[in-house]
Amino acid sequence: MWASVTDLGVRHGTPLQGSAAEWWASGESLQRFLAVHAAEWWVAEEPDNGALIGFGRSIERGGLLELVELFVLPTHQSAGVGRALLDRAFPLDRGDIRSIIATTDVRALSRYYRAGTAARFPMLTLGGRPTKAQMAGNLTADPIDVGSEADRQALYEIDRSVLEYPRNEAEIRWLLEDREGFLYRHAGEAVGFAFVGNGGVGPIAVLDSGAFPSILLHVEGRAFASDIKQLEFQVPAPNEVATRHLLSRGFRFDPWVNVLMSNRPFGRFDRLVSFGPPVFL
Repeated sequence: MWASVTDLGVRHGTPLQGSAAEWWASGESLQRFLAVHAAEWWVAEEPDNGALIGFGRSIERGGLLELVELFVLPTHQSAGVGRALLDRAFPLDRGDIRSIIATTDVRALSRYYRAGTAARFPMLTLGGRPTKAQMAGNLTADPIDVGSEADRQALYEIDRSVLEYPRNEAEIRWLLEDREGFLYRHAGEAVGFAFVGNGGVGPIAVLDSGAFPSILLHVEGRAFASDIKQLEFQVPAPNEVATRHLLSRGFRFDPWVNVLMSNRPFGRFDRLVSFGPPVFL
């Protein structure tokens, strides 16, 4: 992953920071979660010595199949390895909805179009240093209790409204190990949720996009209180409310832009800030 992504950054004039070891240190929890819960996980090896040269992996939530990783060493790209991995990790006959948060590598985009998906909109990264903030409005924020049937049901219903297919309990439990989770209520009714911690921000989902400013203030305040130095929000381009709010708070666009691709339009992306780093929704 590190070799492939940093090579792409150099070619696009947006070089990335950090060594492979540093990326692993910050992403080990995510990588171990994906290793356990992958729907498909395939590797490509050198025929002579078995050295790993690429891998592809997907996750599945009911009828939503997401390609989360497809990486090939720069020295072995454009040789059919990526296509072979894609066919196995992201099969055409699996998933009612098939989606990818793709880089803008034109070779990868060509493969993803051939795999039956099309670009829907950009996925924007807005980053900055959190400052002291407090939730405004008439919402309440309560820590998520994954052992509570009411809390789990509220998360499922919000996710179903936004993405059509909700996250499963295993994913929610892992999120709560990696970051804080909150349910937001108005007059006792759940209207949104958010996760934030040292591992990253997101997912954040709401039933009404108008709730984003209050919820994002609460997330920023929690990050500030936890002494998190840098926040990055993965914002779908249709989510103009969250984008304008974050810009007003001093967050700025990162030059690295991803693209959401899918086999058909789906979801309410004006109501979502996706999981960060930008691996899945």
